[in-house]
Amino acid sequence: MQVILKEDVINLGYKDDIVTVKDGYGRNFLIPQGKAVIASESAKKVLAENMRQRAHKLAKIKEDAQALAAKLEGVSLTIGAKTSSTGTIFGSVTNIQVAEALAKAGHEVERKIIYIKEAVKEVGSYKAILKLHKEVSVEIPFEVVSE
Repeated sequence: MQVILKEDVINLGYKDDIVTVKDGYGRNFLIPQGKAVIASESAKKVLAENMRQRAHKLAKIKEDAQALAAKLEGVSLTIGAKTSSTGTIFGSVTNIQVAEALAKAGHEVERKIIYIKEAVKEVGSYKAILKLHKEVSVEIPFEVVSE
């Protein structure tokens, strides 16, 4: 089943993408939640017209994302966490703590666009990926230290 996404869906696609999904996933989750519509011929024509009209707006959004990526290029963060004597963190460091550390550094970033590949459960150096736009992402190194 082909659907047109109405909003970004993690691990599936971005807004206005036409993606192929299993029938049950589309019919029982994406469409009732308002995250997608069925990709009929008429819906595809409407999408093409809307994309043509929004081309300038989308170009500006991409330019803003590239400017923010340039600002974030040299940033590295240090995040303090409560740890045991062996260096194991009580809990874990998530995208929320990374977003707060970026805010302290003067960069307001939405936490939903921050992705950390592996679970951060020990003191050490890690990398977070900020997906600012579907074509623009930046990697932020951060270090977890004991408080």
